[in-house]
Amino acid sequence: MSEIDAFQAKMILAGELYYRKKLTLGQAAELVGISKRSYIETMGSYGYSVFGNDDDDILNDVRDA
Repeated sequence: MSEIDAFQAKMILAGELYYRKKLTLGQAAELVGISKRSYIETMGSYGYSVFGNDDDDILNDVRDA
């Protein structure tokens, strides 16, 4: 079993909280400590998609960007 570093742990936690609609994209990025754009570009590597939420969530994220 490979170990995960702090960044990976934060990405997994933020991704899971975003997926469960507990955080917005911006909040998830802030939790990880990276820009929203970097978070969006990186989250796919951890199995999460920005397109997994409903239309209202996506429109709110676009509006807030």
